[in-house]
Amino acid sequence: NGPRPPEPDAPADAGADEPADDTADDETDREADEANREADREADEAATDAASTASSPPETDKASAADKADETGAEPDASDADAAVRPSGADTTRAEDETADADGTGADETAPAGAAAAVGTAAGAGGIDSDGDADGDGNRDGGGAAEGFGDRSAGTGAGETAVDPGGTPAGGAGRGRAEGASEARTASGGVVSEEGPDGPGKKGPGKKTRSRKRRIMRRVVFAVLGFLGFCAAAFAVAYLFTPVPSPQEKALAQGPIFYYADGETQIAKTGVNRTAVELDRIPEHVRNAVIAAENDTFYDDPGVSLQGTTRAVWSTVTGKQLQGGSTITQQMVRNYYGGIGREQTITRKLKEIMVALKVDRSKSKDWILEQYLNTIYFGRNAYGVQAAAKAYYGKDVSELTAAEGAYLAAAIQQPSNFSELTEENQARVEARWRSVLGNMADNGMVTSSQASSMRFPEPVEQHVTDILKGQKGYMVNVARKELVERRGYTEDEINRSGLKITTTFDKRLMDAAKEAVESNVPDGTSKKTRAGLISVDPATGKVVGFYGGRGYLEEALTSTFGDWAQAGSGFKPIALIAALDAGKSLSTTYNGSSPIYINGTPIRNDGGRSFGTVNLAQATQNSVNTAYVNLGRDIGNDTILEMAEKLGIPSSQITEGQRGAATLPLGIVSLHPVQQAGVYSAFASEGVFRQPFTVESVTDNEGHKRTFTEKGERAFSAQDARDATYAMQRVVQYGTGTGAQLPDGRDVAGKTGTTDEGKAIWFNGFIPQMATSVAMFNSDRKPLDIPGYGAYGGALPAQIWRSYMSEAVRIADLEPKSFGEPSMRPGGGYGGAPQTGGTEDRDDPEPSGPPDGPPSQGPEEPDGPPPPTGDGGGTAPPDPGDGGGDGGGGDDGGGDPGGGGDPGGGGGDDGGGGDPGGGGGPPGGTG
Repeated sequence: NGPRPPEPDAPADAGADEPADDTADDETDREADEANREADREADEAATDAASTASSPPETDKASAADKADETGAEPDASDADAAVRPSGADTTRAEDETADADGTGADETAPAGAAAAVGTAAGAGGIDSDGDADGDGNRDGGGAAEGFGDRSAGTGAGETAVDPGGTPAGGAGRGRAEGASEARTASGGVVSEEGPDGPGKKGPGKKTRSRKRRIMRRVVFAVLGFLGFCAAAFAVAYLFTPVPSPQEKALAQGPIFYYADGETQIAKTGVNRTAVELDRIPEHVRNAVIAAENDTFYDDPGVSLQGTTRAVWSTVTGKQLQGGSTITQQMVRNYYGGIGREQTITRKLKEIMVALKVDRSKSKDWILEQYLNTIYFGRNAYGVQAAAKAYYGKDVSELTAAEGAYLAAAIQQPSNFSELTEENQARVEARWRSVLGNMADNGMVTSSQASSMRFPEPVEQHVTDILKGQKGYMVNVARKELVERRGYTEDEINRSGLKITTTFDKRLMDAAKEAVESNVPDGTSKKTRAGLISVDPATGKVVGFYGGRGYLEEALTSTFGDWAQAGSGFKPIALIAALDAGKSLSTTYNGSSPIYINGTPIRNDGGRSFGTVNLAQATQNSVNTAYVNLGRDIGNDTILEMAEKLGIPSSQITEGQRGAATLPLGIVSLHPVQQAGVYSAFASEGVFRQPFTVESVTDNEGHKRTFTEKGERAFSAQDARDATYAMQRVVQYGTGTGAQLPDGRDVAGKTGTTDEGKAIWFNGFIPQMATSVAMFNSDRKPLDIPGYGAYGGALPAQIWRSYMSEAVRIADLEPKSFGEPSMRPGGGYGGAPQTGGTEDRDDPEPSGPPDGPPSQGPEEPDGPPPPTGDGGGTAPPDPGDGGGDGGGGDDGGGDPGGGGDPGGGGGDDGGGGDPGGGGGPPGGTG
């Protein structure tokens, strides 16, 4: 190897921090690989030459090294002198190990004094890595070789170079891996200092790691840009190839058809109420109100809302229901054009967006707004603003005031709430209306003073067409409500999609229910008196028949699904099954004396009768209030309420005052008759509760059919169901419900219910194949006065139940079937010591004049009136020890002595009735 040409001196860290030329990376790597291979060949030749000679360096070299050290102020070191630059052409006695270690640093062996330096492999980047490539991370440091700082920069790097005593480089030139890699040497007077593996040359900062990071970042950026480019291209293709559909005139005209359970007999066909008008006929303040309510950027946006669309797509991707965010243009596209659909999918949403963008580009904003205002649903079966003006205010759309226009605009989002104002929803409706006015003011459509001065424009009474007269209106509205609340349909979808809706109602049973009620209610009964009847199939949960009131045109709120009545003693079986489920038995006994006192408050049985100690079968048969209050104190109200929730009565329906009341087991809560029918159907199905339902299937206008069922959940054991049923059989055989016995003598079980002052009366009964509840109450929540019957659950309600069920078993061809065998049949005597540890009460002295307690009240139904007030006895103040309550209780009196039962015989509900028969009860009992 001939002498290498001199190179300019460079500082030890020359080029270490210079930025790489990213565009030359690949070219540099190829040149570095070539340099490494050339360096390896040169190293092999140098090692061979060095091994063949073995002479010591002249003393002058050592002296020169020492002199140089003196000049630089450093202590002379023998190893430095030996490792210092040797004279050119001298031989060495020991060659370096030319093999680089795995991390790129060369062996650091020092040749004896006087030996020529063995030229190592060229490593312009400071060393050789484990695979032989030039690397910027180390230095192959042979005897006398210059250390390298690794760095990848432009230019050609020098390999290891021996230096003569005068500091002149001697040796072959080597090419570094990266261009411009600078040698890092300390050469003073021909001496190069060597710092070994731990010196600056062992681990140079290098370019390779930084370059890799840059490459990764470039790839990430390219990937993101590529994805965005793909999305943009896909969007452009989808936009180009998505046609604008034709107007769906046929679909716009299609309303739903409701059928009875046979799927063939039609209940009603409701049409679409729409009258299209030109935009000029619609007052500007009405148009502005709709824009302010639905899309205040309508005249500025491109037809879609990026924020709203992103939210809707994200909701779909995450499995949630699509949320709001559609512009007026998008809503118009859904309503006006065919083929868009309403499925909750990304594909449908994207199609809607494409069509909306195209329509916005091809049609004027006024044209879009006109179509929108003529197709959107406002409630009251009104499509379009003209039909809505007629339905809500009985006038032409051109005559609407700004306040009325704001009301209709507010109704678009919540048509069902705005269709009929109730005490429950009026505050929310007015708040929404005020919000629309506020938006109008914010957008300069009206002034703030004008908005604040407007008075709430209550709509006129809703007009109902004759097509829904009689029970038909109840059936249609009950089915519609269920589809919206439980099956995921919208009112708009039901009204305009041409659906064929098959209900669970058997027409023959519907007719039988109507006949049973109307033929048994006596003449002279107040028109405020409401009667409801409902039957449920325990095996499926289907509502097979009901009576909802005198007629939908006379009283639109159905008495079985929409209205409420205090449950009275019809609630006691829930407390009974809760006790059995908690480990009690029919033989468990409680104090049935009357009165008993809870924190000084008296609770009495019907008529003030005292039964002494009674077991649960006897307490149920004779509806003993005091025994059931003691049962509740024993097992706790929470246990009873947990069972009620299992049986379809949500905890939200129970007020805080009722939760802690000692009289909770007596039925101080208010229930819908359909809820009671559901509860008793669970006994008939031996412990499995199925939520009653009214729609069996829905078929759309393309023939796709959805069928609905209720799987049911076990609420209590089959054996507990049989035991409770046995207790309720005794109610019909010997107790307060003998009026419900069927003519064919088949097994019947049930429970009467009479609230204090006779404000509501019930009979809830069942056979193994059907559960039916009958309720009667006044719409103004005042006490009932039924000529010839009084107000007792065991009287007229039981009679109606018997009349209906006698016909129902014939229509449905239900053979007599026996109930399951109970685990025990406890005796029917009164008095004696308790058989198990029921709660006993201390008979404190009766206070002279306890104040009347506050009324108890259930929650309000969304589409119904406030529930009835249940004063549960009326004479009991809140019980401070038990969380407050209604004292004497719901059913069967419980108020002042003498209140509740029939004072003089005649089938009084819960008046007792002896065991057996009903004539020879305990002292004070009535027949």
